[in-house]
Amino acid sequence: MEYKLPFRDYHKALLKNRLLGLKCNQCGRVTCPPQMSCSSCSSYDLEITQLSGKGKITTFTTIVVAPEGRETEAPYIIVVVELEEGPWIMGNLTDMDPGRAGMDLIGKTVEAGCRVFPGDRYSDGPMARPAFRFAAHP
Repeated sequence: MEYKLPFRDYHKALLKNRLLGLKCNQCGRVTCPPQMSCSSCSSYDLEITQLSGKGKITTFTTIVVAPEGRETEAPYIIVVVELEEGPWIMGNLTDMDPGRAGMDLIGKTVEAGCRVFPGDRYSDGPMARPAFRFAAHP
């Protein structure tokens, strides 16, 4: 069985600031990032769909000790965002000083873009990942 949305295609779309997900044709659930089957009903009957990238922050953490290759970036904020279409995804919050992060971030409206992060000894080189900024009109 082949992936409907291979990670390399997800990555290429992110580089163009397009967030792709998979919509289940059986139950209607949307998943992102891509998976082999529906996270709700386990169906393989999925279709690629473009997501708005808009959503609300559900939780966050401030990274003080960064992983290998990102030591100079610390501290930084990672958020979990519930997208308008339903899935929850993680990404960096790019437009806030980590020292000012507080519980008032919960519920803030954000929109997705992307950042390219350097690879490390365990990856296949630089990869795009979702990165969020506060929405212009919440």
